[in-house]
Amino acid sequence: MGLTAAVKREAIYLGSIARTLWLLRRVKPDASHSIVDIVEAQAKKHPANAAILYQGQVMTYAELDARANRYAHWALAQGIGRGTPVALLMENRPDFICAWLGMFKVGAQVALINTNLVGAALSHSITVSGSRHAIVGAELVRNFLEAPFDAPPALWLEGVDPLDGQTGNLTSALAAAPDGAPDKAARAGVTLKERAFFIYTSGTTGLPKAANFSHMRMLFMMSGFVGALRPRESDRIYDPLPLYHSTGGVCAVGLAFFSGGALIIKRKFSVHEFWSDVHAYGATMFEYIGELCRYLLNAPPSPLERGHNIRAITGNGLRPEIWREFQARFAIPRIVEFYGATESNVSMLNYDGTVGAVGRVPDYLEWLLPSRVVRFDVEKEMPVRGPNGLCIECRADEVGEAIGGLSKRAGREFEGYTNRAESDKKMLRDVFRHGDMWFRTGDLMRRDAHGYFYFVDRIGDTFRWKGENVSTGEVGEALAAVPGILEANVYGVTVPGMEGRAGMASLVVDGDFRLDLLAERLQHRLAPYARPIFLRLSPRIDVTGTFKQRKMDLVREGFDPSAIADPLYVMDAGSGAYERLTPQRYGEIIAGQIRL
Repeated sequence: MGLTAAVKREAIYLGSIARTLWLLRRVKPDASHSIVDIVEAQAKKHPANAAILYQGQVMTYAELDARANRYAHWALAQGIGRGTPVALLMENRPDFICAWLGMFKVGAQVALINTNLVGAALSHSITVSGSRHAIVGAELVRNFLEAPFDAPPALWLEGVDPLDGQTGNLTSALAAAPDGAPDKAARAGVTLKERAFFIYTSGTTGLPKAANFSHMRMLFMMSGFVGALRPRESDRIYDPLPLYHSTGGVCAVGLAFFSGGALIIKRKFSVHEFWSDVHAYGATMFEYIGELCRYLLNAPPSPLERGHNIRAITGNGLRPEIWREFQARFAIPRIVEFYGATESNVSMLNYDGTVGAVGRVPDYLEWLLPSRVVRFDVEKEMPVRGPNGLCIECRADEVGEAIGGLSKRAGREFEGYTNRAESDKKMLRDVFRHGDMWFRTGDLMRRDAHGYFYFVDRIGDTFRWKGENVSTGEVGEALAAVPGILEANVYGVTVPGMEGRAGMASLVVDGDFRLDLLAERLQHRLAPYARPIFLRLSPRIDVTGTFKQRKMDLVREGFDPSAIADPLYVMDAGSGAYERLTPQRYGEIIAGQIRL
């Protein structure tokens, strides 16, 4: 890298850091200035400006604030107030944001429920939050009613009339509620250190874990993206990602609301409608995940994929092998890749667009952003320790586990899960000195000599598919409940041209097993992204000396029928049924001719 390029890189980096720190001046645990105050200020300053664009409709900042006020008054009428958890199960639409904004106006907390969940996973997610009220979109009411609750929360249905006398008609209640701001006494005493959201992440236990997400973390995350991308009042941010995740539901929202710009909400991502939406709404930015980028790149050329107004995009998971092609084909001026997880205190942004990097922490800023990479033992799945009992920091470009130093500084504190035991598993003690404490990301990374971090792989059994974390434990439990399946070993396999890993299960079955009924049975127990794509019928499942299932050999063997004697099956994307995986079909999958 030449001197001029290096100077430019440092200028971009330091300028972005300075802007972010300036924005964060109010983000202190005991402060009370939250996203509510930011939206209310925009409603007063620019009441007629578009806040949310959705399906050809425009919601102004004044209308957004008024709708949130109706939710707030409804909440007060139900006795919902400071610290009260409320579950929110709704597909992407303006009311999703209005609902949680209204709950914040009275000091309540909101559990953002994954819209893909069904059955026990759905009831568990709501139950662990302690919610006694659930705001449910009409499109998902059937999933809610079929979930096995021990003590179901009060159901408040938004979008249609109630199904029966036990269902609250939220639509009517909101229409009758006043749209003026509730008395600020309703949220008096609420500080940024208090929980705003429960946001869920998949763990190895098989059921989603609820991560605590404070108002402080929300503003810290939003400020980071605002400092990096410098959104303007004229910007329109296209958000096709789920609003129940922090990427689509916090980062993109902050880009719009901090600047007084507009958030473009898409009900569900569509590769066929993506570029037409970008043109129709005049989008100037969009939020992505890696799989979305690969879908767009694999789609046939469209006359609308260029000639747009996009000036910058941000997201995570854009793989190095498609980065340049993606940027060139779609004429994207600037890409700001980031790294972070809902529950993690490690977050970073690739401000200058270095290809493949997820972020950067130069040596001279380690005191401010203490993120490191330590040597890792893959077999033990733990960091390596030296003779002195401390961890060993990796050399430049050496792969290890990324960790983050813990402190009370905004954004550096690990807020943990609702389950204390799960939180403790993420803590690493006695790392570089005795008595210190760091957060384990669970991700393998490498850091180069210039401080750029590059993602390598996820540690453990959980893998990503379709932009979601898939827990092998959850899938294994669902398979074990199917008649005829004696044992199930679940793992992820790499598919050329696809982001993440596709689910595969090695099964030991008996005469009661019905392959033709398997897909239907899993439909009621697993979210679509969690259902195995490939099956392998094996005579036995190998275990270790401690009776843990061996996965590494299965992962390495993959799903090639010419190399595996066991019968193999693949889920047909059209019928949803499992069909025999022949060498011809395998070749078509490898060539990208079959959609998974």
